[in-house]
Amino acid sequence: MLTLVPTPIGNLEDISYRSIQVLQSAELIFCEDTRVTKKLLSLLSEKLNITFNCSDFKSLHSHNENQVLQSLTPDTFTKNVVYVSDAGMPCVSDPGASLVQYCIENEIAYDVLPGANAVLTAYALSGFTYTEFSFYGFLAHKGKERTTKLQKALHEDKLVVFYESPHRLLKLLEELNSLCPEKTIFLAKELTKLHQSTYKNTAKNLFEQFKKEKIRGEWVVIIEPSKKDGEDLTIEDIQDLKLQPKVKAKLIAKLTGKSVKEIYQELLED
Repeated sequence: MLTLVPTPIGNLEDISYRSIQVLQSAELIFCEDTRVTKKLLSLLSEKLNITFNCSDFKSLHSHNENQVLQSLTPDTFTKNVVYVSDAGMPCVSDPGASLVQYCIENEIAYDVLPGANAVLTAYALSGFTYTEFSFYGFLAHKGKERTTKLQKALHEDKLVVFYESPHRLLKLLEELNSLCPEKTIFLAKELTKLHQSTYKNTAKNLFEQFKKEKIRGEWVVIIEPSKKDGEDLTIEDIQDLKLQPKVKAKLIAKLTGKSVKEIYQELLED
């Protein structure tokens, strides 16, 4: 059987009791980076005074996953096999999905444990009341791919969530300031860690603020949705338009919920 285990994104105490049990019973652990996983198990052993007996660690990351999959057989999963990424939920902007697909195709039992995830943590922290969002992961560093993806994101009618590194956050804020200076942006830094910080302001104000700061840590960026055509149109805007009273009345009725006849009469009286 394969079990995908989420690991803490910062605070060691976010590991679940169930995750610890699975890691203790593991006979083979696939890791995004074996050094990171061994360090995590060492810290957990020391903090909780427990033992992890697995001695078989294999690297599986975005650059070697095809090669690793070709070396597997269904018999590999007759023992307790675990996959962990360096931090957070496997398969969410991290490797792991290819292992899941392998299990599906070969009818191998598998499970995914719930746990730490930067996307959902930042979403809950943001205070945005929208119920839908699109997750874009990391933007390309530069070029047409980055520009195209960013333009697409800014036209979404739902929240958009990015991951960003400290080296490119200012560049992203500069781009957002240029393209949509008045959009509201939420930033979350170093989630669950000692220096966790959050910021919520317009793209323009955040760019001006961060131009003066030394940017460190890993970031989650949430961008408010693009307004639909006419969404920010006011009654006053409609009244100023050179339209027939009946047309104006219909538009205002849609905004206010009043009857067209009532509004039409009011327009005639003005």
